[in-house]
Amino acid sequence: MSLRGVTKTFAGTRALRRVDVDFFPGQIHAVCGENGSGKSTMIKILAGVYEADPGGTVTLNGEEFAADKLTPGLAHRQGVRVVHQDLGVFPELTVEENLAINGGFQTGFLGNIRWLRQHRSTEQLLRDFKIPARPTSTLAELSLAARTEVAIARSLRDQDDRGRGLLILDEPTAALPVTQVESLLTSLRDLAASGQSILYVSHRLDEVLSLADCVSVLRDGELVGTFATSELDESRLIDLMLGRAVHKALEHEPVSFAGTPVFKVENLVAGPLKGVSFDVHPGELLGVAGVMGSGRSTLLKSIFGVIKAESGAYTLDGQPLAASSPKIAMQAGIAMVPEHRLRDASFGNESVDMNISIGVIGSYWRRLVVARRSLRRDSDRLISDFRVKVPSGRSLMSSLSGGNQQKVIVARWLRRKPRLVLLDEPTQGVDVGARAEIYNILRRATQEGAAAVLVASDFQEMAQVVDRAIVIRNGRVVAELRGDEITAHRLARLSHAGQTLHASGAPANRAPVNTLQKG
Repeated sequence: MSLRGVTKTFAGTRALRRVDVDFFPGQIHAVCGENGSGKSTMIKILAGVYEADPGGTVTLNGEEFAADKLTPGLAHRQGVRVVHQDLGVFPELTVEENLAINGGFQTGFLGNIRWLRQHRSTEQLLRDFKIPARPTSTLAELSLAARTEVAIARSLRDQDDRGRGLLILDEPTAALPVTQVESLLTSLRDLAASGQSILYVSHRLDEVLSLADCVSVLRDGELVGTFATSELDESRLIDLMLGRAVHKALEHEPVSFAGTPVFKVENLVAGPLKGVSFDVHPGELLGVAGVMGSGRSTLLKSIFGVIKAESGAYTLDGQPLAASSPKIAMQAGIAMVPEHRLRDASFGNESVDMNISIGVIGSYWRRLVVARRSLRRDSDRLISDFRVKVPSGRSLMSSLSGGNQQKVIVARWLRRKPRLVLLDEPTQGVDVGARAEIYNILRRATQEGAAAVLVASDFQEMAQVVDRAIVIRNGRVVAELRGDEITAHRLARLSHAGQTLHASGAPANRAPVNTLQKG
């Protein structure tokens, strides 16, 4: 597949500008860039979802098409397949049912499903893609990595010649725990070895450099260049993406805090949590490390009142707090940025103005109508302060890149001047530049006296930004780290106790791909 002179404009904003790039059989080709650089736009043009501006061309398997005439059906017939970060799988259905959703079930004369034949063809597909699962297992029984492999197999099951197709993977490891990432990457290397061309998008740059054969870098809609990964290291790749050096942007000198804490948790029992206690002080950013299922997300949801605690006590500014609902938590001065941005925080069909103002919308009511001029004026100021890249506050939230959506959500909460900010994976699927901006914004809030609690799967990132860290394992706090004790290796070792770890913090003996993940 080749793109030549491909351009895309949205409402006067140039999202892509005359991009030329080639994808070859058997090659893993990464595409990197900041949020808003044009990666998603390019993917959607390749898949026929977006109509490019007139003038560019896309060549698929030797056939040249006008880029503005490519449709989803045409792209699919030419072998283009896309697996999104949201996999579109059904955990309650079996593996064979999930795999049959695209291609249909094998049926008899009367339309009845021929289960024995279906079972055999599914077994063959699982062998072809080296997925260690049974056809009759539910997807909920599989690890997240194995679910991703099932989604990939489903997308490629009707592809006769892998050398003629392009598999596009958009942030496939964003939600994976560290123990499962290498398993998926191994599967992708096997696919490429069989002739499959793979377009790989990820904000995990170490992953990109270890997996891809080459990297195309986009910046502000333009192709900076395509480079062999052997020519790059992480620092140079970041510089190419951002056009500036930000190697130290996340690094922060940890500070010790004393005195009366802003918030205190005592003997919290909720879901997998078994008597968790900790406190957090004014100006402090506290990290909460742990593997998926350890209770780290349950902790934040319990504090915010989304999950009802079985027992335990909260104290906010020295006063007892019964956070029995998000409304009560918000009234007390608690804010929460949830893990699932699209599902739980973003109103995609509403404007950026409304998304950034929804938390204080009552202040704009004037005699039963919204004072839109005041709302837009305040929204424009916040968009500028939080460096949100958007043509106008009237733009739909869904038109923004992931990183810019996240900045809108953070701005929504911080404008309420909260005493305690809870953040669950706030930089998941966010590029390194937007990541640094989000933490700089958060630091401004803590410097004004707020306290913050951060849950993040990226232990390297956590080690760079927090002042203190606690580690939760099997529902209990097993360690507290301060200052130089906070390293990615130590956080990983304490979170994955019982496994041998390399110096990088990754498990030496990773769990089987079909390990049941709970919680």
